[in-house]
Amino acid sequence: MITSEQVRAARALLRWEQKDLAEASKISLPSIKRLEGQPGLLAAQDRTVEAIQNAFQNAGVLFLSSGAMIEGGAGVRLKS
Repeated sequence: MITSEQVRAARALLRWEQKDLAEASKISLPSIKRLEGQPGLLAAQDRTVEAIQNAFQNAGVLFLSSGAMIEGGAGVRLKS
């Protein structure tokens, strides 16, 4: 699962606005806004989370779990 914090960070890496994510994931803009406004794990159906994650991965974003980092929690980075 990914968090709203990771979604906002991934958008920042790509310089995407919420509308760009909505278009890329085929998820409505109001849904993107709602999901990003709630801290922690995305409170959505699995297919919605998968659509968001796939949109980012197709754009070159990697999601890091808390175990993949030396310190801190989960994060994101661009593929090399």
